[in-house]
Amino acid sequence: QVQLVESGGGLLQAGGSLRLSCAASGRAFSMYAMGWFRQAPGKEREFVTAISWSARTPYYADSVKGRCTISRTNAKNTVFLQMNSLKPEDTAVYYCAAALVYGAEYVPRLQANYGHWGQGTQVTVSS
Repeated sequence: QVQLVESGGGLLQAGGSLRLSCAASGRAFSMYAMGWFRQAPGKEREFVTAISWSARTPYYADSVKGRCTISRTNAKNTVFLQMNSLKPEDTAVYYCAAALVYGAEYVPRLQANYGHWGQGTQVTVSS
């Protein structure tokens, strides 16, 4: 079982940067691919980015590609989301999620592949 706790959200300015952290508790963190999803007001939750358990293979949604970086430190059971050039449309609740996978480079992108979720952290970007 993996429990996830996000931190680092808040009120930010457009054009600024965001760094979210997700701390995982439980065993075998390094066997999980980790992802970030977000849900804007009145919209469906959507995929943002994910990283393989090897930490070598990231994947990004088109909406954040080029201004977003995901990373992880397996020794500290932590995954990070760095996003630059923030836009008001980045406003959402951001969720960390974990998917148990059996391939070192596999990066799930569907919510259904993720069996563990954090409570979410609010990010508000003002113009």
